[in-house]
Amino acid sequence: MKPDLKFTFAVDLQANTLTVTREFAGPRPLVWDCHTKRELLDRWFAPKPLTTKTKFMDFREGGHWHYAMVDPSGPEYWSRIDYRTITPIDGYTALDGFSDETGAINPALPQAEWDVTFTARGAHTFVRTVVTYASAEAINTVMAMGMEAGMTSTLERLDELLVILTQPEARA
Repeated sequence: MKPDLKFTFAVDLQANTLTVTREFAGPRPLVWDCHTKRELLDRWFAPKPLTTKTKFMDFREGGHWHYAMVDPSGPEYWSRIDYRTITPIDGYTALDGFSDETGAINPALPQAEWDVTFTARGAHTFVRTVVTYASAEAINTVMAMGMEAGMTSTLERLDELLVILTQPEARA
């Protein structure tokens, strides 16, 4: 991450939330597209060295994204995000959960409500993600799984993609 870009990761065990606020050096429509289009999500939505593989994507209210984070040594870690509300370029809400390859949610692992908002500030975009879990125990589970480091690495990949996408030749 560029040192001048803002990043906060806050855990609130009383409210059962994780709040991630991240600044990106890119215009809001492009940052929105990177969060909502499968061909762009597949280029950044996994911590290094994992990659992302979309099995199904239907970005609309009532639709879902079923994808895997793929380890270079072979294992695939499947998840499913069910979109609840969408306000184009401003934000969306969704239910996120770990799944299997068929998209069936794994009830043994925490599910979370995501509320993601996009705000333009000059040439930059701030993305605020509030992730709400059922309990503090669920937050502790995902934190022990490496949520903070994984989220940090994943968002750095978006920084790298935005550098590529904002080059003049990328827009031609």
